[in-house]
Amino acid sequence: MKLTILIHCPDQSGIIRSVTTFIHQQEGNVIYLDQHVDKQAGVFFMRLQSEFETEVILDDFKEKFDASLAKEFKMEWDIHMEAHKPKMAIFVSKYNHCLYDLLSRFNSGELMVDIPFILSNHQDLAYVAEQFQIPFYHVPVTKETKESAEAEQLELLKEHQVDFIVLARYMQIVSDQLIDNYPQKIINIHHSFLPAFVGAKPYHAAFERGVKIIGATSHYVTAELDAGPIIEQDVTAVSHSHSIKDFIAKGRDLERIVLSRAVQLHVARKTMVYNNKTVIFS
Repeated sequence: MKLTILIHCPDQSGIIRSVTTFIHQQEGNVIYLDQHVDKQAGVFFMRLQSEFETEVILDDFKEKFDASLAKEFKMEWDIHMEAHKPKMAIFVSKYNHCLYDLLSRFNSGELMVDIPFILSNHQDLAYVAEQFQIPFYHVPVTKETKESAEAEQLELLKEHQVDFIVLARYMQIVSDQLIDNYPQKIINIHHSFLPAFVGAKPYHAAFERGVKIIGATSHYVTAELDAGPIIEQDVTAVSHSHSIKDFIAKGRDLERIVLSRAVQLHVARKTMVYNNKTVIFS
């Protein structure tokens, strides 16, 4: 049995020794440890993986960890069982490139999640869900129906016990209500190298600006549009010879890659958010 522990707390001496000693006392073996100290903020971050020969009762383990370590060091922490596959809902609109990429990785066993459903504000991609034999829900969103549509979305998410959401080019602004229910658990792909060229048409803006690189950014969704903690980014070179159509084609390749990397990092419990930034463990 394997557990992954994520910790951040005020930086102080003795944290690593205390945590590894606790794992040993619980008859576990540390198989991976990565840590980072934000010197400016005075905050310590750690990701630790441990292995146990016998089954661990998770609630008891958490209770002991909290009582013997977390309170003393003022830790913010979480523990995950490696065998647990998180449930990932996918929200899309009309673009299919990111959706196909995620589903292909899922179908090949590369992406270790369960996908209870795909949700869209349009009917256009229902055929993709059918190809992969995944339930598809059409929830139209208009200015007049946005509140009731989001209530329906929340009901579906809770009914299927969804752990996190991926916006695979879902062209709707997510409400505070959904964000509050899934803090740091909604992953978006933005077709630009943020913080430059925010908004709906970044490739057009980048073309007009005459940039020499374009990028894509995957981030956690917050109430401030396109300003959430960044998980993954990448860029590709462009030149004066490329058209807007070329920008979009190159950008879509980046979007697929960057989103899949971000989702993999989240699923592997390698991301930690602090002060609207992320610590990404290797």
